[in-house]
Amino acid sequence: MEESLLGKIQFWRKSAPKLNLGVYICAEKITVFQGATDQVDAKTMTFAFDHHDWKGAFSQVVKEFGPAKIQIVLAADFYQLLLVDKPNVQQEELNAALLWSVKDIVTHPVTDIHLDYFESSKQSSNKVNVVVTEKSLMSSLLIAAKNAGLMTVGVSIEEMATSNLFNDNQARLILSHREGQELLLTVVRAGEVFMQRRVRGFLQIDKVSAEDLSYGVADNLSLELQRSMDYFESQLREAPVSSIELVMDGERVALANLIAANFDQSVTAYDAMSVDAVFSQLALAEIARGQQ
Repeated sequence: MEESLLGKIQFWRKSAPKLNLGVYICAEKITVFQGATDQVDAKTMTFAFDHHDWKGAFSQVVKEFGPAKIQIVLAADFYQLLLVDKPNVQQEELNAALLWSVKDIVTHPVTDIHLDYFESSKQSSNKVNVVVTEKSLMSSLLIAAKNAGLMTVGVSIEEMATSNLFNDNQARLILSHREGQELLLTVVRAGEVFMQRRVRGFLQIDKVSAEDLSYGVADNLSLELQRSMDYFESQLREAPVSSIELVMDGERVALANLIAANFDQSVTAYDAMSVDAVFSQLALAEIARGQQ
């Protein structure tokens, strides 16, 4: 009895932080979102940092918010998402087998590859989505966060984060774009990503004027959306998406109106201060989802 009671007394163990933060990490900045509570209003802040200076970046976060539990969403700068054949091995051997499947596709040496994978419940082929990151870079990032006083509860990617944008059983097509990156198209429903792809040719869409959007840009983008919607319906045998959502900067309202002319579905420009802010909010939503 005495030993069991004494075992609960651990003077050196710090209690876990009570504050939860969503963190979106880009190559040159971190965007952090704190949800509203009884004491504080929701707050979004962005911290710039020098190349891979994780110590400096997370020190800024802790200085502003204090110790916290964080969910990280990585920008596309930090990972590759590959569609590869699923090896015919036991589940517990899948990670190791996938490592050899991707080693000749990526630039990292085998010893510096960290990977994970995901599949859709509507998978129509023997393929698997593999996320590849640089192991040394991720290790230094997570260690710096811990040393600064942040407890990382999970790390996700842009494609998976979009599944937190809506919490219903309606299939939605989400088109997101961050400055300097290709468009990301995902179809999500009930917290699951059913399909995803990067749409090339619209790298600078956030810089295009409302007038120029009407000169072919919106129509060309509509063709890409239609191809993806056709695939979703015919190959995955799903009902049409209920809406099209634009998460981007620039003339997004004008673009939504132009695209809406080509579809029966509603097309909405998601209202937010920035795309980075949206992904930091989606990161925080992942913590709440894990606690359900």
